[in-house]
Amino acid sequence: MRLFHTSDWHLGQSLHGQERDFEHACFLDWLLGQLAARQPDVLLIAGDIFDTVNPPVKAQERLYDFIVNAHEQQPALTIVMIAGNHDSGSRIELPAPLMRRLRTHALGRVLWLDDGQLDAERLLIPLPDAQGNTAAWCLALPFLRPAEVTGVTLGDDYLRGIGKVHELLIDAANARRQPGQALIAVSHAHMAGGAVSEDSERSLIIGSAEALPASLFGPDISYVALGHLHKPQKVNGEERIRYCGSPIPLSFSEIDYPHQILEVTCEGEQLVSVETLRIPRAVELLRLGPEPLDDIALQLAALPDVDLLDDPARQPWLEIRVRLDEPQPDLRQQLETALQGKAVRLVRIGAEYAGRKAAGDDDSPLIDLERLSPQELFSRVWQDGFGNEVDAQTLDDFAQLLQQVQLEGEQP
Repeated sequence: MRLFHTSDWHLGQSLHGQERDFEHACFLDWLLGQLAARQPDVLLIAGDIFDTVNPPVKAQERLYDFIVNAHEQQPALTIVMIAGNHDSGSRIELPAPLMRRLRTHALGRVLWLDDGQLDAERLLIPLPDAQGNTAAWCLALPFLRPAEVTGVTLGDDYLRGIGKVHELLIDAANARRQPGQALIAVSHAHMAGGAVSEDSERSLIIGSAEALPASLFGPDISYVALGHLHKPQKVNGEERIRYCGSPIPLSFSEIDYPHQILEVTCEGEQLVSVETLRIPRAVELLRLGPEPLDDIALQLAALPDVDLLDDPARQPWLEIRVRLDEPQPDLRQQLETALQGKAVRLVRIGAEYAGRKAAGDDDSPLIDLERLSPQELFSRVWQDGFGNEVDAQTLDDFAQLLQQVQLEGEQP
């Protein structure tokens, strides 16, 4: 059996106000081509399908057009997609009955039966091979929110609740599978030891619990297809537990990420190989600086001029970071004038000021609020207001309140 592992599409994402629909369209066209050429049995989408819980109509059209096109092109293909922390679980599941006719399974939430048992049946998906025989079972684990894994039965310990869900689902899968059938988990989570992007991955911290242990996925699981972290990586060096990463750079901090999908091959219960398929980048991201303004001006002058025969939608996105001795009220105007006729699209200007300490201020560079998680921002405000670090209990209370607000915002 062969599977494609993808994640973190973030359809509908914008880069400092600029939509990325062209880049997503290029990726989905490329993915359709890879499906046609390599004919995998299964396509896994490990969460963060959309960038927001209320994605724009165009982003939803991209997803459903892709599913229809993939099914028409390859009728035997099974697609499994789960909700990530950026997604609304209920929105992901809303068209599920219709999508099942296209051999697509959409799982957004964990549900419990009236007797307090996990509804494991809906999270276990048979994966047929090219001959139509069940070669594996998929354990679908959408992003687990506190309300789904805590309560009267499981208690209030979030990590313990997550562990219980994994234990119950793996037990149910082992009870269902026959000898020779692999178990494939698809999950959206932050695993301990994973490298996090500088400014584009929303924190999954719940209270003081930041990352999940890889031991949740025991040796019974042949392969774990993870989503959430945008940098491709193995968890603890394990070949079978992997993040494939995002298909496009979602921030300037991801310029050097190798964007890819993974082709996973199993024979029976054994993982045979994991092959990298690199995704061509439709639009480059350029970051200049931080440098003094004069040096930045020289770099801008060296940028290529606009070629009228080139597609403007492929012009690189540009971030400029300037180091200044004093404020420059017309900084943007100076930079935009220098960029006239250049084949780039300016999306962000950042300024760092020297000499702040001499003026009686902190000598550290200005903080970009977009790069601070809500927990980090809360901690800084607490430190400034009370003169001491926030205690763990208060940070836990804040995190629970933040989760409650995010859940309320997900209601359609």
